[in-house]
Amino acid sequence: MCRSLPAVLILVCLGSALGAADHCDSGISAARRGNATGAAGAATGDNTGDRPAAASDMVRIPGGEFWMGSDHADMEDAKPVHRVHVDPFRMDRTAVTNDQFAAFVAATGYVTVAERQPEPKDFPGAKPEDLVPGSVVFTPPPRAVKLDDAYVWWRYVKGASWRHPEGPASDLMGRGNHPVVHVAWKDAAAYAKWAGKRLPTEAEFEFAARGGLDRQPYVWGKEFKPGGKFQANTFQGHFPDTNTAEDGFAGTAPVGSFPPNGYGLSDMAGNVWEWCADWYRADYYQQIARSGEVVRNPQGPADSFDPDEPGIAKRVQKGGSFLCTDQYCARYMPGSRGKGEASTGTNHVGFRCVR
Repeated sequence: MCRSLPAVLILVCLGSALGAADHCDSGISAARRGNATGAAGAATGDNTGDRPAAASDMVRIPGGEFWMGSDHADMEDAKPVHRVHVDPFRMDRTAVTNDQFAAFVAATGYVTVAERQPEPKDFPGAKPEDLVPGSVVFTPPPRAVKLDDAYVWWRYVKGASWRHPEGPASDLMGRGNHPVVHVAWKDAAAYAKWAGKRLPTEAEFEFAARGGLDRQPYVWGKEFKPGGKFQANTFQGHFPDTNTAEDGFAGTAPVGSFPPNGYGLSDMAGNVWEWCADWYRADYYQQIARSGEVVRNPQGPADSFDPDEPGIAKRVQKGGSFLCTDQYCARYMPGSRGKGEASTGTNHVGFRCVR
């Protein structure tokens, strides 16, 4: 079973109350809600800069009908499985990489949410010295722990950002081809706009992830390790304290490290969660399935509702990450759903674009 953190968070040093909730909240809900506060050259996403040439590394997805969702016992928000049609579109072959995101930042001066000064009004009672830019980083505990308190393995790290994935002492050396992380939803949307693209809908992501394999549990088929070979970057060992990295990676992997799916797309399961355009509602599939008809090009609900954290607006995330495991969160399955507070990024959340 997956657990989420309460959206009141965040600065662990502020002593926020903890809580547990059902389902995968792949981002740590609500790390920061502030806007940029006067950083020199900060952009809002409207800067154009020098956009990249028409992307040659996109894959044409044919579109069509498929069964969307999951009947997995622990995935109530992905039920019922229902029939959906999506029109053809093009999708990035991989998640957006650090090198690609760096080109966007160089062209526009964009400052991500994690790099912005938190607004005091968003964190009443916080000490001024604690209101510093940062983000949420997976920090495994030194020993086995109960899985009812995710704050044990998540830490708000001052200075963590896409440039410094584990904190200020880390950098991107040798990770140019890894997926960019610590991006909030608005950061991903800003990049997509600059690139002349957009974020995928939840339905588009799932259709593309399945790669033509309808109603299969995994992106690659029926078995988790066909022929004894790992097909995605996930968690092995004992979660969360011991990652044996049997698949070759304890954290993010370079994009394309595992076999592509039937459409030629890489990492549609594992590695990093990926933002979708849709608002998240736990009851959305129930709403749209009531008609019994094929749903065409669903765009998601008009608003967000998560019964685990009422009042906290969240966006859908898909694909799972390098932290997914059957011991805690098996949501690398294509029919599963993730969710994240839109202003929050972590070191296991990224994105890719469509057109």
